[in-house]
Amino acid sequence: MENYSWCQSVWQKKMDRAMLVAGMGESTRESYDRAMRKLVHQCGKDPECITEDELLDYFIFRQEETKWAPATMRICYCGIKFFFKNVVKRDWHLLALAQAKRERRLPAVLSREEVKGILAKVDAFHNYVYLLTVYSCGLRLQEGLSLEVSDIDGERKMIHIHRGKGAKDRYVPLPEATLELLRKYWRTHRNPRLIFPAVGRSRVKAPVSTIPMSIEGVQGGLRRAKLAAGINKKGVSVHTLRHSYATHLLEAGVNLRVIQKNLGHANIETTMIYLHLTNAGMEDAYQIINSVMQGV
Repeated sequence: MENYSWCQSVWQKKMDRAMLVAGMGESTRESYDRAMRKLVHQCGKDPECITEDELLDYFIFRQEETKWAPATMRICYCGIKFFFKNVVKRDWHLLALAQAKRERRLPAVLSREEVKGILAKVDAFHNYVYLLTVYSCGLRLQEGLSLEVSDIDGERKMIHIHRGKGAKDRYVPLPEATLELLRKYWRTHRNPRLIFPAVGRSRVKAPVSTIPMSIEGVQGGLRRAKLAAGINKKGVSVHTLRHSYATHLLEAGVNLRVIQKNLGHANIETTMIYLHLTNAGMEDAYQIINSVMQGV
């Protein structure tokens, strides 16, 4: 077995350039790169020398031996297929055949009372402002961390999300209370660019930091607040606040197309999953059905 390293290799650089040209976001590029790194590590050879049979064996190994979840297998397939189709130009039948079953599990969702309970128990002001912003604007985790001062349109009460999932830009409504809280928080550090700069010890780093707060920091802040609030639901993370935002808007009667636009979903079917997470309108629908069918 050859001692081939994917990292900093010519093929890694070529794949990264190809992904940039394809307009992929940073998160997708990292996932695809990780998929190739694991393949090369397992095979121990130059990826250009990997055969179709070896790739088939690898897919079976990951599915049957290491028992990767369907979501992990899907990323594995997509990343590896991108490399072999677009970088080394392989026309293999396997690349068209390999697909992972998409799981249709409903995401965890918090009630409005549970969201309030968690936010009330957040143990640091920077985490509180971040989590409330993510919830009240329906942001993805990284979208919230990457917010810049120039993204906030105080006059129009909107936030400009740059290169969200799929490298798409969008504007989302910014509630007045959230805007005032963001202003109050920014005045505590006055970083010229970032809304949520890495704070460092004793907060001395925040005014000059060039990187945002860490994912681990905000996830940990939410986890501690959830425990302190006595909420035992499984699968609750920062992303759950986004799911809760969409569900609460739907329950309040906001049009599904508006929610789709706010969330940045390319397909309305992705947004429609929230119809399964709420009972809003069920009682009214039952009464209407009774009325319509009366006397039939």
